[in-house]
Amino acid sequence: MPPLLAFIPLLPLIGFVVLSFFGRQMPKRAVAILGAGTICIAAILTIILGLSFLQTPPAGGAYDQLLWSWFSIGNLSVDIGLRADALTLVFIFIITFVGALIHIYSAFFMWHDDDYARFFASMNLFVCSMLLLVMADNLVLMYLGWEGVGLCSYLLIGFWYEVPSNCRAAIKAFLITRIGDTALLIGLFLLFKELGTLNISAILHLAPDHFTTGGSNIVLITILLLVGGMGKSAQLPLQTWLPDAMAGPSPVSALIHAATMVTAGVYLIARMHVLFQLSPVTMMIVAIIGALTLFVAGCSALAQTDIKRILAYSTISQIGYMFLALGVGAWSAAIFHFFTHAFFKALLFLAAGVIIEALHHEHNIFMMGGLRKRMPVVFVTFLAGAVALSALPLVSAGFFSKDAILWYSWSAANGNPLLWVMAMAGAFITALYTTRLMLVVFWGDVRTPVHEHPAQGMVIPLIVLAFLSITAGFIEWPHNMVHLSLFSDLVQKVLPETVLKPDLPSEWLFQLMAVFVTLAGIYLGYLLYYGKPGIRWQRSPGLSGMRDLLFSGFKFDQLYNFLFVKPFVFITRINKSDVIDRLYNGIAQAALKLNSWFAISQNGSLRLYIVGVLAGILFIITLQILL
Repeated sequence: MPPLLAFIPLLPLIGFVVLSFFGRQMPKRAVAILGAGTICIAAILTIILGLSFLQTPPAGGAYDQLLWSWFSIGNLSVDIGLRADALTLVFIFIITFVGALIHIYSAFFMWHDDDYARFFASMNLFVCSMLLLVMADNLVLMYLGWEGVGLCSYLLIGFWYEVPSNCRAAIKAFLITRIGDTALLIGLFLLFKELGTLNISAILHLAPDHFTTGGSNIVLITILLLVGGMGKSAQLPLQTWLPDAMAGPSPVSALIHAATMVTAGVYLIARMHVLFQLSPVTMMIVAIIGALTLFVAGCSALAQTDIKRILAYSTISQIGYMFLALGVGAWSAAIFHFFTHAFFKALLFLAAGVIIEALHHEHNIFMMGGLRKRMPVVFVTFLAGAVALSALPLVSAGFFSKDAILWYSWSAANGNPLLWVMAMAGAFITALYTTRLMLVVFWGDVRTPVHEHPAQGMVIPLIVLAFLSITAGFIEWPHNMVHLSLFSDLVQKVLPETVLKPDLPSEWLFQLMAVFVTLAGIYLGYLLYYGKPGIRWQRSPGLSGMRDLLFSGFKFDQLYNFLFVKPFVFITRINKSDVIDRLYNGIAQAALKLNSWFAISQNGSLRLYIVGVLAGILFIITLQILL
């Protein structure tokens, strides 16, 4: 079975190479078959690998495959090696399976685009990079995949580069994530300095004996790793790039900025959980960042009018839940929410893409309305994603995964009442803005007529994802309801069990409270938005300041512009004529002066040219006589 590992990232890599060199000469149908087909085959291989893992677990709990030695410098030796354990299998299943559905959808969604081959080449490169990130057996190879997905995010956010705002959004994402990437790289240097290796298994084995719990070295290293994860996963305060990343095509938003790349920080912390457990301070910081992010992003989603920006802030908020779970030590709960979130958030983005295309590229939800009867399939599938996002009790996957995080935010050893209150507030806000989104888009009067209906190839992925958004949660029920924990039993082979506080109140009480909060958010959304297209209360002058604050994402962009951008521009303007510039300008001016002198001899006068030739001849003869 290990030889199968290499083919999973190799197939999308082959697709990228072929499409990069020959895509423009290939017919669109061939591009679609190659681009989507390689991902579909990789998904099939992943399912085969997963079934084999479940039926006959490998020795050591993981499949390993060493391909070749990459480089060796001094004490650092890095291999191209792949490793697949239970945690890896969860991620590669989402990357390939959800990625295959999105590629199939993209084949129809992007059909009329002139750069059809470039789109699929970039998407295939992304899948290959993301697979390397989660399958690498060492942190150097993981970092290669980490940078690869960042590159592809930049390429695909600015895919329609003719629009200047798209280019600015791509540059913004690239620069902000560089902050996290730089911190991560420094953390890797420090890890190698301390342990003498960057092999993941070796690090997890050596760290408990090498580091002292709470020591300054391990705290610094884990904080640097955390900053790396915050950048990629758009967590406070590095979250501002993700809403602008919606400038890319909707399939990009679904795959990269909802289901996979933005959860790379979750994978990093979960994979290096042994290090984080040695730093309780960092664990608490992770939990606090997650709690603040889920609340701030949820509030921001309440005021957005662009359908994709609502989902973008929702993604930031839901990843905040994952960070909260990681911070309190609920490792399996965090990964389970990643698992369910990938289905329902990819579904919502793809369905939003269908709506936008059907309504003449309209993004404003208040210019939509009445789509329930005109696009019934999209309505039903979007509703499935919405109930999962809202965590509607017992009938959605989101309920089972989010309920576990709410419970552990109180009951885990690192949990506390304040974190639980923030998580509950986030659940209420999520239900509220999701209800707002559904009612404004699908109920009320028609404001923009439907221009075209989606192709069948776009509908099938929606139906599959809608089914999974409802049913995927049933593999992991709360233990006080039904003893069914297939997901936890698998993941906890890699990640430790969560330690609960002693003498806790009944879990039933907390589950009922979570259900009540969710239903209260849905009911409030119904009261505020059902049958009220004008939404008069939103136009209240007393609420305008709060609305503007939420709409701007708590003005983080303005803050960073004031603190960093303006001072930087001011300094560069002062320094634009420094010594180096003067040197270069002097060389250029000297060249221009010499040119003006020599240009005198090229004035077009034949008599002057003859005089010059004669003068030259006389000069040469004179030299010969004298010498």
